[in-house]
Amino acid sequence: MADSAAHILILDDDPDVAYAAQMLLRRHHGKISVLHDPAGLPSLLQAATPDLVLLDLNFTPGRTDGAEGLATLELLRRQPGAPAVIALTAYADVPLAVEALKRGASDFITKPWDNARLLAAVETALARQERRADSLSSNAAAHALMGESAAMRAVKRMIASVGPTAANVLVLGENGVGKELVARAIHLASQRAAGVFLPVDMGTLPEATFESELFGHRKGSFTDAKADRAGRFQAARGGTLFLDEIGNLGLATQAKLLTALERREVTPLGADRAETIDVRIVSATNLDEASLFDPAVFRTDLLFRLNTIVVRVPPLRERRADIPALLHHYLEHYSRQYQRPARALNAAALQVLQAHAWIGNVRALRHACERAVILCAGEEYLAEDFGLNLSAGSVLAGAEPAAGTLLAEVAGLRGAADELKLHVLERDAIEAALAQSKGNISHTARLLGVSRAALYRKLGKHGI
Repeated sequence: MADSAAHILILDDDPDVAYAAQMLLRRHHGKISVLHDPAGLPSLLQAATPDLVLLDLNFTPGRTDGAEGLATLELLRRQPGAPAVIALTAYADVPLAVEALKRGASDFITKPWDNARLLAAVETALARQERRADSLSSNAAAHALMGESAAMRAVKRMIASVGPTAANVLVLGENGVGKELVARAIHLASQRAAGVFLPVDMGTLPEATFESELFGHRKGSFTDAKADRAGRFQAARGGTLFLDEIGNLGLATQAKLLTALERREVTPLGADRAETIDVRIVSATNLDEASLFDPAVFRTDLLFRLNTIVVRVPPLRERRADIPALLHHYLEHYSRQYQRPARALNAAALQVLQAHAWIGNVRALRHACERAVILCAGEEYLAEDFGLNLSAGSVLAGAEPAAGTLLAEVAGLRGAADELKLHVLERDAIEAALAQSKGNISHTARLLGVSRAALYRKLGKHGI
């Protein structure tokens, strides 16, 4: 879902607030709609379902209980292809925020907001919405953990064993294997399944705002703290807090996280007393285990707090028996999404795709299927429709196209009418650079000639 293609709805009774959000978002995203009254929502939904809704929780002057907004949230979540929802409230009430998250909101923002915080929340919600559309439908566990190979059956057995316990779990695996989906399956198998599952991308949290984001803050605790704000530990109370990309934390922020986990309490910035926390921690990283046990990279004491149980998710090359089912699922999914005719997969192409190294794992396969559906012009899918480097020896060796080559192709398309093709090629370039750099963000940014911050935005944009 490219940013330019996303449809965002702002539903807020205050025209000034809605206008401010619209002016900010339209510089970064495509179609922005505005409603001031939820009564107009059903007719809008009949025309088109937005990808994301910024939802005010109170519409009647004087009301602060959020009942109107929660009812609207329930309506949105019942929609086919339900949009992602970010709750907006001027009242930073922790129980209300938790209730909105439990009912399906992906995040919450307090008004007045920080522009950078709102933009980051929108990008993250859109990225997760793309993954959710592909994998987390009503039968989430079945789609999330598709595959009946011996390796995947072992993962499912592990989830069934550790899910009902209270143990902290560390999920290990390469980029694109589905670590968040495994984490969500653990949550659904737990005694906290009725509570919120709250993912936090640790790699995108600036060190300067780390404590505010995770532990919360009080009004006036720093220059832009215009209202009390609950942190992620408070918002996930009674549920599961998923700390994704935990390996990207610096040692200083690792120490702060360790203190919270050891004491089972957090102190919001500006507060004079600590608050107890009631969350289960599931974390994930693509770091190899040798790096995890290097004290110069990751604190050993924090690692022992996180890895009570370790779930290792196998790369796709170690479960090739699952590839045909995955191909069928994603080709069918994208054919429906883009309203393209159903096509059979050429038998020779299937052999090539099963032998391919899939350095980007299931995520790379999914993107290759999307590309094939968009670009295929024949009666059946051929190997070349999937955009892989199929030169002699490259399939078995696992070679991927160079990022520079793909970037040149992207540059050649700038200004072209085919936005879908440009979107696919840009994503291919990013994935190729990630493969070349073995997932190292700094190296990947240098290969692509962008800053780390810009790369993180692109990763969120493409759901990588």
